[in-house]
Amino acid sequence: MSEITAKGGQRRWRDVLFEVIFEADTAAGKWFDIILILCIVLSVAVVMLDSVGSVNAEYGRLLKAAEWFFTILFTIEYILRLVCVRVAVRYAVSFFGIVDLLAILPTYISLLVRAGRYLAVVRVVRVLRVLRIFRVLNMGQHAREAALLKQALYASRRKIQVFLLAVLTLVVIIGSLMYVVEGGENGFTSIPVSVYWAVVTLTTVGYGDISPTTAIGQFLAALVMILGYSIIVVPTGLVTVEISKASAERPGSQVCPDCSVEGHDGDAEYCKFCGAKL
Repeated sequence: MSEITAKGGQRRWRDVLFEVIFEADTAAGKWFDIILILCIVLSVAVVMLDSVGSVNAEYGRLLKAAEWFFTILFTIEYILRLVCVRVAVRYAVSFFGIVDLLAILPTYISLLVRAGRYLAVVRVVRVLRVLRIFRVLNMGQHAREAALLKQALYASRRKIQVFLLAVLTLVVIIGSLMYVVEGGENGFTSIPVSVYWAVVTLTTVGYGDISPTTAIGQFLAALVMILGYSIIVVPTGLVTVEISKASAERPGSQVCPDCSVEGHDGDAEYCKFCGAKL
C-alpha cells in the first residue's frame, strides 16, 4: 500500500512539474515561461556583448560568470524537462529538445576546445527558444495560426518542389543564353556566372555587379525582370490554397506528456501522434 502511495505521489509530482514547465494555462506555468524567456534573452545579450572587443576587455570576467550562470540554469531546466515527460527520448529528439541541448553544450565544450567565436555563434541558437512565447502569453490564436501555416506548407511541399525545379531550369536556360549573347567581355565570363546573374535578376534583387550591355541582352534582362514579379505570385498562391483547405480544421494547443507535441483538441483524451493518454 505504501509502495502504491509512493508511486502515486511521484506521478503527481511529475504531473505538476509537467504542467508548470510545458503548459501555460496556469499562473505558475505562465510565470515559469516568462522568467525562462527573460533568461534566454539576457543570455543571448551576454553572448553578443562578449563578442564586442572593447566590452569583453572591460567586463570579460563578469560576462563569463553570467554565461556560466545561465548555462547551469538551462541545464537544470533541460534535466527537469526530461524528468517530467513520460518518454524522455521523444522530447530529447524533438525540435525544442535539440534546441535546448544546443543551448547548453557550447559552454561545456569550451572547457575542452578553444574556438570562442564559433561556439558563440552556436550559443545564439538560444534565441530560438523564445519561440515558446506563443505559449507564454497565452496567444492561443497565434499558436493555432502558426500550426495552420505549418500544415499548409507541408501539404504544398510537392508543388513547391516542382516550382523550384522549374525555376532552377529556367535560370540555367536564361544564364546560358546570356553567356552566348553577352560573352566574357561584358562580365558574363562563364555559364555559372551567367546563372548567378539570372538568379539575382529573376528574384528582383539586382546587385548590379554584372549587367548586360548589348541590345539583345538588355531586352532579355527586361523580360527576366518582368518574369520575376510573376514568379513571386506562384508559391504564394500555392500556400494560400492549402491554408484555405486547412483552415476548416484547426488544432488546439494541448501538449502530449509522452512526445511533447502540441496540436490536440481541448477534449482529446489520446495523442493523435503517439497514442499516449493525455
